[in-house]
Amino acid sequence: MKQLILASGSPRRKELLALVTPDFTVKVSDVDESAITAPTPAGLAKALARAKCLAVAETEPEALVLGSDTVVEFEGKVFGKPKNRQDAQRMLQALSGKRHYVHTGVCMAQGDHIENFVVSSAVDFFPIEEADLQGYIDTKEPYDKAGGYAIQGHAAVWCKGIEGCYYNIMGLPVSQVAQALKKF
Repeated sequence: MKQLILASGSPRRKELLALVTPDFTVKVSDVDESAITAPTPAGLAKALARAKCLAVAETEPEALVLGSDTVVEFEGKVFGKPKNRQDAQRMLQALSGKRHYVHTGVCMAQGDHIENFVVSSAVDFFPIEEADLQGYIDTKEPYDKAGGYAIQGHAAVWCKGIEGCYYNIMGLPVSQVAQALKKF
């Protein structure tokens, strides 16, 4: 395999990609995510991953570049990273006791060969007690995570169940990425 570049600054993605291969470097794209739109939340995750991947691939034509992006969908709306405490509270109160979806777009590019896909998982939360929610949004954990939570962090206590890939909810569908890398 040629040089592999992860086009993401996410520490979780770096950790998860290391489960597949320890041999990669990180180069963060400078894509303006606010300029990218799509008709569905899953489509948005896929489009964002593609944009990040291709932005880095343009500067690294010989390398295999992997871009990824995760969005949380609740009732057809995208929950990105909370802007502030009130935004985190709004998201978590909405998700409390309900089902939502986590979509992670993945794009791999090397030269003209591009693989672009999205993996979706359903997550069911127990009702979140208000004191627990307030304590959680007092921490740093919610603010750099789509939907305002980390499934591998404190939100584990709220998770009633999942359908799909656990690692997808963390930000990178490990097994699907491992399979896709075999195509390069």
